This record gives sequence, structure tokens and C-alpha cells, in this order.
Amino acid sequence: MKDIRRRAQHRGRGPGRLAALLLTLVVMLGLSAGTALAGPDDHRKPSRPVVRVPDNPMDAVARMQPSWNLGNTLDAIPDEGSWGNGQTTKATFDTIAGQGFRSVRIPVTWTDHQSTTAPYTIDAAYMARVKQIVDWALADGLYVVLNVHHDSWMWVEKITSDHDKVMARFNSTWSQISSTFRDAPRTLVFEGINEPSFANATDAQKASYLKELQTSFHSVVRASGGANANRMLSLTTPGGSGDQVHLDNLYTTITSLKDRQLIAQVHFYSWYPFSVNVAGGTLYDDVAQKHLEDSFAAMYRTFVARGIPLYLGEYGLLGFPDQFHPSRIERGEALKYYEHVGYGARKYGFTTALWDAFGYLNRDTLQWRDPALFAAIKSSWTTRSGTASFDKVFVPKSGPVTDKSLTLNLNGTFFRGLWQGDTRLVAGRDYTVTGNRLTFTAKALTRLVGNRAYGVNSTLQARFTSGLPWNIDIVTNDAPSVAAATGTTDSFAVPTQYRGNDLAAMHATYADGTNAGPIDWNPYQEFNKAFSPDYPNGTIILTPEFLSALHDGQPATLVFHFYSGATATYHVTKSASAVTGTVS
Repeated sequence: MKDIRRRAQHRGRGPGRLAALLLTLVVMLGLSAGTALAGPDDHRKPSRPVVRVPDNPMDAVARMQPSWNLGNTLDAIPDEGSWGNGQTTKATFDTIAGQGFRSVRIPVTWTDHQSTTAPYTIDAAYMARVKQIVDWALADGLYVVLNVHHDSWMWVEKITSDHDKVMARFNSTWSQISSTFRDAPRTLVFEGINEPSFANATDAQKASYLKELQTSFHSVVRASGGANANRMLSLTTPGGSGDQVHLDNLYTTITSLKDRQLIAQVHFYSWYPFSVNVAGGTLYDDVAQKHLEDSFAAMYRTFVARGIPLYLGEYGLLGFPDQFHPSRIERGEALKYYEHVGYGARKYGFTTALWDAFGYLNRDTLQWRDPALFAAIKSSWTTRSGTASFDKVFVPKSGPVTDKSLTLNLNGTFFRGLWQGDTRLVAGRDYTVTGNRLTFTAKALTRLVGNRAYGVNSTLQARFTSGLPWNIDIVTNDAPSVAAATGTTDSFAVPTQYRGNDLAAMHATYADGTNAGPIDWNPYQEFNKAFSPDYPNGTIILTPEFLSALHDGQPATLVFHFYSGATATYHVTKSASAVTGTVS
């Protein structure tokens, strides 16, 4: 994959004075005539810059890296501001371009702004609003991917029972979009449909319906003429899935159309148990890492290695970040995932689009909600960063301070040392490194824990020869404890003394070993769905969803797991709407 950093502007010996004055005059005249003499990476021109799109789609899609989704906005139901992101402004794209993004995906749900009967006319005011937003992004030198989004499940999936009407509406939708954007530059990409679904269909039927939709999309756009005759078009899989059978079907569809200007699109949200914290997926471990490597390798073999560009139209984690609930995903583990995605994109030659429904860019202030998280994502676009087996070292308060170790994940870098603020720790005295094993000495930890209050006592940085530092919290903790309680299926909380621990998972079973709770295929229940920590009030909340799923009168044993490795066992019994919790 081509380097996505901006090319350096090399300064050499300039032209003579007269030549320089003439050149300046030419530039001024050109700008006054509305011609922006700008390279493809200049995002700050007030009028639309001239972005030369390579004819080779592999090169063109490479120039789209990195990409960002204007999520939960024009795709919101029923209107742009319905899901909390307000009204988009030109400044949104100024910010995105200024932060180094090269493209934006603009999901649009057309359903509530379109007639449900033939000829399925899209409201003119809504089409104008979509065009205004697309034009703002194009004016910042960004590539734009425009699609048909939640319509996929709102009416397109009914193709299985109302085939002719769905196809007529789908074709009309794309005919109107194509007409509106007929003369837009080739930096505008059309995406036929987002994460298509098909009601009550077999896999073979899904493949057939999707091929019909995408073939028709291709025909409608190409027949509309203008710039649409060779505009890049993005085709996808059922649900955006990366399963090999769906990748193969998409490859077959793309090659059958005999059109070089086609892009394969897949979505990626990591190994599901890790992405939402269920089934024990608390860490970005070997299983989660292998899932990414296997998935990316399959996409590469199926498309990129055969000359078809791959656009990862959405990526992120399903349960992170979340400003409204306790974090399902441990922060350091999430950072490892984002670092790996960035590396994988460069390794396999993908363009990746961060799905931002709300959690990353504050649409009101246009500031990143978590600047350090965005810095990690941005760093991953160009380089690897070192990490460690965890981002915390736990020092029990109840016993003497002893040496503690972590494993360094160098990721191709070299370890430079440890810092506390601006102070560099002393190798040999404060820590030792043997191979990839980093050991903190008892003497250093004694100083770092201070008065040994529960929680984070100090934070260190492990620094490497490239990328960002890895923060390591030094935490004082002891074994957590839980206490008996009573409540109802609507409201029940387990009194908990956390003692410096963070909750990771809950294992729930009955006496016969069967699983207890709404997740019946695994004993580890879903974080924030079945249980949730309430650190300020010293409780663990058992949700109505979990409690209502328990068998009446049958005690369930809960084992709460904490990231320190500590556990706490609890017993809960439901009797009608009453709930009783006890400890052994």
C-alpha cells in the first residue's frame, strides 16, 4: 500500500526574480478565475480543489486512506438530527480534512423522504440537502462515498416477498441519485446498498438477490451518463460480512460486470465476543488477533491480490467508545485493536473508514471526545506502536510489595525505556528487561504506590523507537468483596467493595452446570446487557434483562471476574418478581 502521509514539499533553488513575479501573476489570475492550483492533498481551499483521480481504481482507493463515516446523521431515522448529531456544517469537513482524513463515507437513509408508490420520488428539499453536504466534503478535497443505507432493512429486504416493487423502487432511487450527481467529479463514489439483508432467505437466495440488486445498480448508474459513465462504484456482501462464501460471491459479481471501476466493500468490527465483551472476550488476545489476520488475509486474497480495491467501509468496536455507560472494553485492549487495524490496512493494502456514530468527533464542538484515542488511531495510519500484555500493574495492599512483570509487544519497534512524566526511570534499579519481559522492581513500586490508596497511584510510559508510548497505571488493589441484598427483577444491585479493581466479566450457571441468563450459548454474559458496574455507588447492577431470564426458584451462581485476576462469587435466586442475593 502506498504511504498515506502527505508528501514533503522539498524546497530547492527558486526561479529568478522576474520569473517569480510572472509565476505569482499567473497564480493570482488562475485563482481569480476559480481555478485552484492545488495538489490532491490540499484540503483547505475555499472552492473545490482539482483532485486528479487516478484511472486505476487501486491507486484511487489508496488515495482515499484514511476514511471517516458521517454516521448517525443523514442515515438517522426519520431526519438528520434525530439521533443526536444535529445539523452538519461545512466546518465538519474542514475539521475532518484538517485532521488528515482523505475521504468520507456519507450514509443516507432515503425512506422517510421518498414516496412509497411509483415513481418513488425523493423529496427535492432532501435531495438538495444531501447534495449540499456532499458538495461541502468535495470542496475540502475529500473523496466521498454516498450510499443507500438503512433502506436496506426498511424495505429492500422485502425483495423476497415483493420483488418487483422493491426492484422498481431501488432502481428509481438510484436513477434520481445518479441524475442529481451526474456531473459531480470522480472523487464522488457511489455505494449501491449498505449491509443488505433479505427476509427469510437462504444463503443461496441472498447471493442471488444481492447480485440482482448490484447488477441493476451498476446498469442504472452507467446508463445515466456524464461522469457516472466511469465513476467508481462500491459493491458489498450480505450484512457487510467478511465470510469467505460472501467474499467469493462478491468477487463473482464484480468480475461478471467487466468494469474496472468497481470497489469491493466489507465491514469489520473485530471478533464479536471482544467487540461487545461477551463469552469471556475481555482481552484483545491471540484469538481476537487471529480473527483480524485471517479476515484481512481472506479479503486480500479474494480482491486486492487480484487487482480489485478493498474499502473497509466501516470499522470499529461495537461496544467502544461509550460516553453513556461503563466501558465494556478495557481501554488498553481497545488501543491494541486500533493499532492492529492500522497495521493490517497497510500490510494488506486496504482503505479503512472509521464508523463514527457519536463516540469519536463531537459534532457540536468539532473536537475529539477522547484526543488520546484519536491520536492512537491516527498514529496507526503510518506506523506501528509498541504495547504490553496489559496497561496496569496491580500491587496488592494486603501484602508486601514485590516485583511485578508485563510482557512487551514490540510490534517491530525497540524498547527505549520507562518514564514517569519527564523523569526517566533507571534500568536495573527501577526495572529490568529480559527478552520481552519487563519487570518492575519492588523498590520502584514501593515509591510509585505512595500511600497505597486503592486505585491508580501513578502512571508510567513505556516508550519505543516509533509510534506512541504505552501508558501503564500502577494500581493498588485488594480482593473485591460482595454482600447479600434483596430486590426485584426491575431493580437489583449487588453491594460491592471494588478495592481498586475494575470489573471484566460475569460467569453465570445453575447447579447442574447449564448457563444462566439471556446468553444461553455461553456462561459469560454480555457486559452492560446482563450486568454493569456502578463504581461511584459501590454496586454491580444485575439488569432486568438478565434477571427476567433466570429460572424461577432455581439459584444461579455468579462469578464476577476482575481485570486484576481476582474473582468474587455470588448466588442469586428469583422467585416471581422478588430477587435474593447471598454470598457463600
